[in-house]
Amino acid sequence: MAAPMELFCWAGGWGLPSVDPDCLAVLTYARFTGAPLKVHRVTSPWRSPSGRLPALKTRDEGTISKTQQIITHLRKQKYNADYDLSATQGADTLAFVSLLEEKLLPVLIHTFWVDAKNYVEHTRKWYAETVPFPLNFFLPNCMHKQHLERLQLMWGDSYMDDEEKLEKELYRDARECLTLLSQRLGSQKFFFGDSPASLDAFVFSRLAPLLKAKLPNGKLQQHLKSLQNLCNYCTSILSLYFPWDGGEPPASTLRAAGADSGEAEEDPHKRRNQLLSVLVGLAAMLGYAFLSGIVSIQRSGTGPAGRQPIALEEEEEEEEE
Repeated sequence: MAAPMELFCWAGGWGLPSVDPDCLAVLTYARFTGAPLKVHRVTSPWRSPSGRLPALKTRDEGTISKTQQIITHLRKQKYNADYDLSATQGADTLAFVSLLEEKLLPVLIHTFWVDAKNYVEHTRKWYAETVPFPLNFFLPNCMHKQHLERLQLMWGDSYMDDEEKLEKELYRDARECLTLLSQRLGSQKFFFGDSPASLDAFVFSRLAPLLKAKLPNGKLQQHLKSLQNLCNYCTSILSLYFPWDGGEPPASTLRAAGADSGEAEEDPHKRRNQLLSVLVGLAAMLGYAFLSGIVSIQRSGTGPAGRQPIALEEEEEEEEE
């Protein structure tokens, strides 16, 4: 029997199977299609074979780290949520996904990672409490910087010229995007009827974190909550495809899922990563001590002792099924 594909994604929180929109999109698409994935919900990108999340470890194509490429690979393996769509519906899918990426995603990044109140009291707090020591001291700030750079690429140089005006325009566009999605969904269960498609995975992955997060500054969240059909849509997908809170199902559910589809929720290489975290912490403290002058090296008459660098070797551990 061939080994199942392995998906590495951010851990769950806020009543969601993953707090990261890209990870959530892949998880949702896999559930829609029944793809037999072995899921590793982790708390650091270092635990991914590519150093990025999400990441799909495959037998034939190595590790795939981009959301759309992961979904394309699943389609090649006959797990295609868009199989029954017409040409017009396929075109609508491309148009709405483009709309989400252009109008909604930048504002979601701003809401969670740039808005000072939300970032300090909600986003950074969650990652600092979830990411293992000592990574929790600097990884949230690194992610914050990466998202700022990503927004600057999206918005261009005008972002720095008049941030307040641009922010107002972008939030207006995001509200219009949500309203358009609400009108397109109407009273349907999914965007193309009674069966979910890839568009549903993308829409859900963008809306659910905004809906479920307890944001102190929820300007866009308030507008989403006023669109009742979108709220019911997210709640329905959670109850149908992720019937547990925070992405941590009970043990009985895990055993059943493992028996049916080969999917398991595990934290791989736990001992290796604990050791790695300790070594990184020690290296950071020693580096600070040397740079600040707290510790210095005295040269003896017989000559300095050769210092050997500490090598961190990562090895793949065998997992028992």
